[in-house]
Amino acid sequence: MSSSAQALPRTADDARPTERPGVALAIIVSCQLMLIVDASIVNVALPSIQRGLHFSAIGLAWVPSLYTLVFGGLLLAGGRLGDVLGRRRMLVAGIALFTVASLAGGFATTSGWLLATRALQGAGAALAAPGTLSLIAATFPPGQARNRALGAFSAAAGAGVTIGYVLGGVLTAELSWRWVMFINVPFGTAILFVAPRFLAEPERHPGRIDVLGALTATLGMGSLTYAFVRVAGTGWADGRALGAFVAAAVLLAAFVGWQSRATHPIMPLRLFTDRNRAIGLANMFLLGAALAGTIYFLSQLLQEALGMGPLRAGLAVLPMALTQIASSRAAPRLVSRIGPKPSTIAGTVLITAAMAWLSRISAGSGYVSGILGPMLLFGIGIGLCFMPLNMMILADVPREDSGAASGLLQTTQRTGSSVGVAVLVTAFGVASRHAAAHLATDDTSRRVLVQGIAAGFTLATGFCACALLLALAIVQPPRRASGPSDASAGARS
Repeated sequence: MSSSAQALPRTADDARPTERPGVALAIIVSCQLMLIVDASIVNVALPSIQRGLHFSAIGLAWVPSLYTLVFGGLLLAGGRLGDVLGRRRMLVAGIALFTVASLAGGFATTSGWLLATRALQGAGAALAAPGTLSLIAATFPPGQARNRALGAFSAAAGAGVTIGYVLGGVLTAELSWRWVMFINVPFGTAILFVAPRFLAEPERHPGRIDVLGALTATLGMGSLTYAFVRVAGTGWADGRALGAFVAAAVLLAAFVGWQSRATHPIMPLRLFTDRNRAIGLANMFLLGAALAGTIYFLSQLLQEALGMGPLRAGLAVLPMALTQIASSRAAPRLVSRIGPKPSTIAGTVLITAAMAWLSRISAGSGYVSGILGPMLLFGIGIGLCFMPLNMMILADVPREDSGAASGLLQTTQRTGSSVGVAVLVTAFGVASRHAAAHLATDDTSRRVLVQGIAAGFTLATGFCACALLLALAIVQPPRRASGPSDASAGARS
């Protein structure tokens, strides 16, 4: 099996270059960066949010998880809406909803108010995000120009989580946690002003919206996330948690069954028939779960266990952001030379090693001895593997499925993030209760916290190991002789 290196479908009339493609790319990347940053910017502010709005230790996990859950659950519907109504139009509508929800969230006075605005932010992101990759296709023709644009997009997607962590630390320390919400307002307003002027509108593909598919997918993933978060606080014998697991299984099975029969499915099952695409999607889910869980636990580890303030905690993650950006910029050239499989394997090996290292954290570990090294490996690994995964997932997708494929890619990563945080918080809760019951009375709560976090990192290591095994199964055919123009198109998966 051979697939094009282009992460977006190749067609003769695919691209409609604008007069200022650089400005268009800046808009698309800024949109993607804002949505990705918001998935993590609240993490460093979580201790302040918990104190200010009186969240429980387990309930606090809903602040990052609810955003990614709604984001991921509605992405497939957002991709289909973009195909039917116009991807630029849906991007603008999504950013408008996201900006208004951010403003409202900054004024939250109760936990329920904040969670409601986080859900609205996720809905806005789900409308806006699927069109970003399609708009790159509408602006840049296949070849070197599109590869460079995709490299910039992948760098923003890869580094956004860590950038959000650093920015969240600065805002929380210098202003308040409310500014992790307010910061989106000026950027969202600017995108709303310039996007209609500089972004081309790709061709629409009329059809009906799969409302039943969107509902069953979102409710199914919501039930699954709720079940894990509930288990973290009450244990596996809890009746509501078990009921939520059953509901999730029924809803997700109904979703898959419906997608096989629907005339206009939001998740065309034919997208899974390509082996590399299926592997890429599975790895996006697993690595997204590990990354989201790592960022969530790092916030508590740095602030609650090591005693750092929000600003120091944010800056402490900066090395991971810098290595991530550097490796993301090098990834397109590396993939062009060696192909996506070796790059994906190398990146996943580094991520797995970083998680295994973090799982050995103890109450006596310091920042330099226990955290800095894994973060550097993590940053390099993410930069090396996320771009080739994007390429494999979106290569050779039919034009009529481009919005659905883009939505599926981001859905997989976002649902991996929300479910991953819930699963790892479950491991954290179980380990913490066990540690609290068995440690001597003179042991501090710090040891209980660190042991719980170490259990979460151990489970995340298992996610990464599974991703590595899948990466080894990627199919990469013998490379053909090519001239400069062919090579510039990228590697073949």
